[in-house]
Amino acid sequence: MNTTFTLDNLIRQNVKQLVPYSSARDEFSGNGSVFIDANENPYENGVNRYPDPLQNQLKKRLTQLKGVSPTRMILGNGSDEVIDLLFRAFCEPNKDNVVICTPTYGMYEVAANVNAIEIKEAPLDKDFQPNIDLVMDLSDENSKMLFLCSPNNPTANLYDEDRIVQLLKVFPGIVIVDEAYIDFAPGKSVLDKLEEYPNLVILQTLSKAWAMAGIRLGIGFASEEIVKVLNRIKPPYNVNSLTQTKALELLDDEARYLNQVNEILQDRQVLSKYLSGLSYVEKIYPTDANFILIKVNDAKELYNYLLEKGIIIRDRSKIVGLENCVRISIGTQEENKLLCKSLNEYNSKF
Repeated sequence: MNTTFTLDNLIRQNVKQLVPYSSARDEFSGNGSVFIDANENPYENGVNRYPDPLQNQLKKRLTQLKGVSPTRMILGNGSDEVIDLLFRAFCEPNKDNVVICTPTYGMYEVAANVNAIEIKEAPLDKDFQPNIDLVMDLSDENSKMLFLCSPNNPTANLYDEDRIVQLLKVFPGIVIVDEAYIDFAPGKSVLDKLEEYPNLVILQTLSKAWAMAGIRLGIGFASEEIVKVLNRIKPPYNVNSLTQTKALELLDDEARYLNQVNEILQDRQVLSKYLSGLSYVEKIYPTDANFILIKVNDAKELYNYLLEKGIIIRDRSKIVGLENCVRISIGTQEENKLLCKSLNEYNSKF
């Protein structure tokens, strides 16, 4: 446990003093037959009523899947909203800073800039693992949050659990472990650390393995105290009715989710093996996600070649340390076949 962590010292003073907005659905949540308390249109069309502000049914289902109490969850309009709420709750603009381990997911930096928070970059080591000494050297009394993306985007690898735990023990602020891709690394989540480390926040999403990117639903897991702080400042109806309904519908089909994850993992292995036989592929990085990062001899040329074929990959070569690297998401088997066909045609140039 981090013995130096005190949540009250991290909460912004204005957030402590804030009187949260109380919606009609906050003030009454029991059974009724006539609802004329929220200035809604009374004529039923499926979406004329405000959604549950705390998404209770959805959280109940997530508890069944994740084994975490609803009181330790906050749901957002994608994980990006939860990230922004964390900045607004704990980071004082133009004073505080956060530490990110680069290269990593770009929204941490964007959210920091939007909230006028200094960013301290601690580059990952040669194996794309967090450098604990560097993180701690960069940290100071105003370092409120540390972001760890595991599996990391764009490098695709899990962080060593021992390093995450060590950082939980010594980092002075909140440690956010973003597990957007954790379903593709079964059994590797740090959800089981929530009880032990009150400074731990875990982000997950339904966008990737559950195939719900279009409904924008992110999940934050944290201590009850942190969740209470975030609930104070979140918009009252931040997760709309359509999102809640669709999520409940798709979460009921757990077999479909498992089958798709297994197919993606199998296809990832097949694609990795195929890539290893191409002369212009210089390195295939280990992956624990639903994508593969590779280094090629000319990333821009490969990207443009595939673009002409109607195949879109992600050129990551502008990122420091990822020169001439491209990121390839695992598609359907048919899409992967089309990709391999084009990659093979490109290979004939060499």
